[in-house]
Amino acid sequence: MQQAFGLAYTHPMPHTVPPSSPSWPPPLVSTEGDTRRLEFMAGNVQSEMRLSRPDALVLDYVRAMACFALFVPRPRHILMVGLGGGSLAKFCYRHFPAARITVLELRADVIALREQFHVPADDERFRVVHADAARWLEHARGGFDVLVVDGFDEEGLPPALGSSRFYAHCRRALCDGGVLVANVFSYDPHYPAMLGRLRLMFGGRVSWFRQVAGNNRILFAVKAPLDADPRRPRGRAQWVQRLLGRRRGFGFGLVNRLLVRILVAWLSRR
Repeated sequence: MQQAFGLAYTHPMPHTVPPSSPSWPPPLVSTEGDTRRLEFMAGNVQSEMRLSRPDALVLDYVRAMACFALFVPRPRHILMVGLGGGSLAKFCYRHFPAARITVLELRADVIALREQFHVPADDERFRVVHADAARWLEHARGGFDVLVVDGFDEEGLPPALGSSRFYAHCRRALCDGGVLVANVFSYDPHYPAMLGRLRLMFGGRVSWFRQVAGNNRILFAVKAPLDADPRRPRGRAQWVQRLLGRRRGFGFGLVNRLLVRILVAWLSRR
């Protein structure tokens, strides 16, 4: 048994080896008034923060990713692929106080920005790991309720984070009833193939809310029957099953955007 976050795990955590660092251009940080942004290329905003409210979710696609709470409202352990400016990590750290949070980040120069973006220091329930997520997940053996994949670089989503092999490792890392949240570009030429792989790996239990985040499509893939999780009320399970049954996405843009904002506002009051 291995100790991590000061808590006992019933399975070993993967051994972490810092990855080699390709010669990426340095990330760009800019501050204007109350807003601080992180960009990997000029004009391509990766993360945005309000200095007056560093834990708030500003960008539409990040708010959409927080909708994992519809599937797992009380997560015990959240794994995130990609730190960036830490928007969702900070939000979860504050508003899911019972959850442990592990963040995998490939780039040391991004991790070095954590204080500028008010990312919490590592403690008994929060940890940022310098690791190649594709390699790290090869050795993960269950235990995560939520797995968020938002590992973009200046060229988009790396192929390794959209492969059948990677999705198989993600599925294995999740508990029964757990949810994978994948951020992809709807215009990515590989998007249909990635969606097909996810559906194959998760038995077709994949869906999304239509028109909530521009060109970012936030996919939710659920492992195993929802009723396998006794913490989830049956009424919610039935509603989520209907959501997952929509093969072309769920709902309409205006209604969905309102739903996302209401959910994030509700979570923010917890």
